[in-house]
Amino acid sequence: MSLTDWIVLVITLLAIVIYGVWKSGSNKNIDQYLGSRSLPWYHVGLSVMATQASAITFLSAPGQAYSDGMRFVQFYFGLPLAMIVLCITFVPIFHKLKVYTAYEFLEKRFDLKTRVLTSFLFLIQRGLSTGITIYAPSIILSGILHINTTYTTLFIGGLVLFYTVYGGAKAVSYTQLLQMTIIFSGMFLAGVFVVMLMPADVGFIKSIKLAGNLGRMNVIDWKFDPDNRYNIWSGIIGGFFLQLSYFGTDQSQVGRYLTGSSVGQSRLGLIMNGLLKIPMQFLILLIGVLVFSFYQFNRPPVFFNNYEVEQVKKSSYATQYNYLEQQYTEAFKQKKIKANELVKAIDSNNPEQVSHAQDALKLANVQAGIIRQDAIAVIKKNNENANTDDTNYVFLTFVTHYLPKGLIGLLIAIIFLASMGSTASGLNSLASTTVVDIYKRIIKPDASDKSYVTASRLATIFWGLVCIVMALYASKMGNLLEAVNQLGSYIYGTILGVFIVAFYIKRINGTAVFIAAVLTEAIICIMGYYNAVAYLWLNAIGCVGVIIIAAILNGFLKPGKPLEKASGN
Repeated sequence: MSLTDWIVLVITLLAIVIYGVWKSGSNKNIDQYLGSRSLPWYHVGLSVMATQASAITFLSAPGQAYSDGMRFVQFYFGLPLAMIVLCITFVPIFHKLKVYTAYEFLEKRFDLKTRVLTSFLFLIQRGLSTGITIYAPSIILSGILHINTTYTTLFIGGLVLFYTVYGGAKAVSYTQLLQMTIIFSGMFLAGVFVVMLMPADVGFIKSIKLAGNLGRMNVIDWKFDPDNRYNIWSGIIGGFFLQLSYFGTDQSQVGRYLTGSSVGQSRLGLIMNGLLKIPMQFLILLIGVLVFSFYQFNRPPVFFNNYEVEQVKKSSYATQYNYLEQQYTEAFKQKKIKANELVKAIDSNNPEQVSHAQDALKLANVQAGIIRQDAIAVIKKNNENANTDDTNYVFLTFVTHYLPKGLIGLLIAIIFLASMGSTASGLNSLASTTVVDIYKRIIKPDASDKSYVTASRLATIFWGLVCIVMALYASKMGNLLEAVNQLGSYIYGTILGVFIVAFYIKRINGTAVFIAAVLTEAIICIMGYYNAVAYLWLNAIGCVGVIIIAAILNGFLKPGKPLEKASGN
């Protein structure tokens, strides 16, 4: 990066941290620290969006579209319906009870052990996911500075810890408002520049048509297939259960909309999220598709992870890798010729000519892909532990190589900001759940407000360190966007099932739902381990499983039986 980019990057990051700390002020009690209920709907909406739209979204989503097309957008099709259910059921209940965490309600409805179990499941899932969000920007710093991700992970984690510990939930919400404004502007500029950098005779429309002919505009898949990760059925059904659980039971999200000044403000914030999220995700994926079209006319790297390429070029395999790069350059020249032929065919409006040019370009891409796989094999020979999934590096490579000075620094700052916002929200939710559901409820129920604020700060530091350790292992998980959602799908369905029973099936008691949750979680883990179905379906199976098993067990565990008495009811 140039000096201008470094100045833009540093100033943007410092401005966000200082702004968040200044706006949040001091936190004298746990209510202010964990989530003062004073924010308007647009703050709530942007905060909810920013928490979900981490660095992973802006770093990995374009890479996902580059390699797999637009079909990932179907993942969000269940979101609007989930927002409606949340606004009707979850939001008024949480506001009425004046809870800090979603899991407090479960003790009021069931018992302490059910509250602790769901809190524990959440802590596991959110701790792992937050670790991945810390790793995402460390990829960027590692690529720019050419240093090990261990050091960049420590830096990012430390920066987020500082303003999360100092400011609490309010600092998170205020910084996210500014972050989302900068993020939308920066991503829009990135999309404009991708189109501007295309050849003179290739504009936006032809870029899209070119990508469509190569299978990247696969927005909707109507075929029902339980093994297919992304089709309209898995998106609407599996996605609905995942989004409902994520926004309704995950403290990182519940904590955001509980900062709303009223039920109405929280509802408007969620509706805003439901209306804007799909178009936002569509546009981010579309940028990845445009980058794919761009690289049909401009030679992409053989492998996008610059750090791994540098390592192999320093090794005894350097000659072999360099030879493959030469072969790749020759293959790209042929691919570029075929891409230009397809553009001319599209202009001709001759279906037969388009089909012939399309097949020729597909073949050229396959041939280039074979050379790329040979290069990846060499990287693997040099280092068995090398990260050979480079989809997380596609957009970053484009940004650093082709965008003008200043804008590079701004876009990298955007990815850092997204990471800081989502990581801070994750740490804050982990701290609030730890203090409210465990420390305050079980360990020190009668401590002072000052003691709880101190405990919250210490819990934030603890979970920050745990997440940093997790981040060091995130490179083994492939595309980060998919990894986060897969991890969530192992747990969200079970937690959602517990809440559905709590809200709607009043006759089922705490012990029945507790045992049902444990059994269902074991079943989900086994199904996930053996890849029995596409991961989105695990959310629906987990939710329905808890409901059915709890209903069956409830007939055998009536109040007054020894097991029920032992639970403390």
